[in-house]
Amino acid sequence: MNVLQEAGEALQRLRQKRPLVHHITNVVTINDCANATLAIGASPTMTWAPAEVGELAGAASSLVLNMGTLQPWTIDAMERAGKAAAEKDVPIVLDPVGAGGTTYRTQGALQLAARLPLAVIRGNMSEMMCLAAGRSGINPGVDSHDREVMTIEKVRHLARLLKTTVAITGPVDAVSDGRRSVLLGNGTPLLTYVTGTGCMTTSLIASFAAVSGPFTAAVSGILSMGIAGETAARLSQGPGTFHLHLIDALYQLQTETYLTCGKVLNYDE
Repeated sequence: MNVLQEAGEALQRLRQKRPLVHHITNVVTINDCANATLAIGASPTMTWAPAEVGELAGAASSLVLNMGTLQPWTIDAMERAGKAAAEKDVPIVLDPVGAGGTTYRTQGALQLAARLPLAVIRGNMSEMMCLAAGRSGINPGVDSHDREVMTIEKVRHLARLLKTTVAITGPVDAVSDGRRSVLLGNGTPLLTYVTGTGCMTTSLIASFAAVSGPFTAAVSGILSMGIAGETAARLSQGPGTFHLHLIDALYQLQTETYLTCGKVLNYDE
C-alpha cells in the first residue's frame, strides 16, 4: 500500500472514531487549530492549566504541544501532559515554534524532546536544525524562509538523530522516520499569508496520529493541509477568503482525494 492509500484509509478511520485531541497550543492560532481539528473529523480540547492537563492528556487519543506563545508555566504544563500521555501510550506531537530564536525557547524545546517520547516533531528546517544541534542562534524567525537546502538525505539524518518522525514544512515539505522518507508537493503560496497554517498542520498530524502510526499521520496531516490549500486558493480572492475556504476544504476531503490530488515522491530504504 502506498502512502496516498494509507492517508485515505487513515481519514476514514479518523472520521469513524472522532478521537479526542488535547492541545497545549499558542493563543495566536488556538481557534484555527480547534476548527481545523473539527473539520478533519477529530474533537479538540484546548486547555493548559498545569493542574488538569495530565488528566486531560491521559484521557485523549493524541496530544499537541505547540510552543508558539510561551508563558512561565507552559513547559511545566507540557511536561506534565506529556508524561501522562506517555503512561497511556497516547502519541505526542511537538511543534517547537521558534526554536533557535531565543535561549529560553530553545532550552524548553530541547527539554521536552529529551524527556518525552515524541511520536512526531513538526516544524520548519531551521527549528529542526536547532533541535539537532542542541543550541540557539540558528532560527531567524518562526516564519523564516529556511536558508538550509532541504534534501531527503538531510531529512532522514534528522529523523535518525532526533529518534522520531520528523515532519518538515516549508517551500518543500518532507517526512521521514529514518527509514521511510517522502517529499510532498501540494500547497499554495497563500498558505504563507494566513497565520497559523503551520500550527493547524500540527493539529491535523495529531488528529491522524490518534488512528495511525507516526509516519502515516505526518504524511496525512501535511497532505491534508496542502490539498485543502490548493482547493481554497481556487475559490479565493485573497488571504481573507482563503482562510474561510480552507476550513471548508479540510471538511470536504474524502478518502479518494489523496489518490487523485496527492503529490508524493517516495524515498524508502
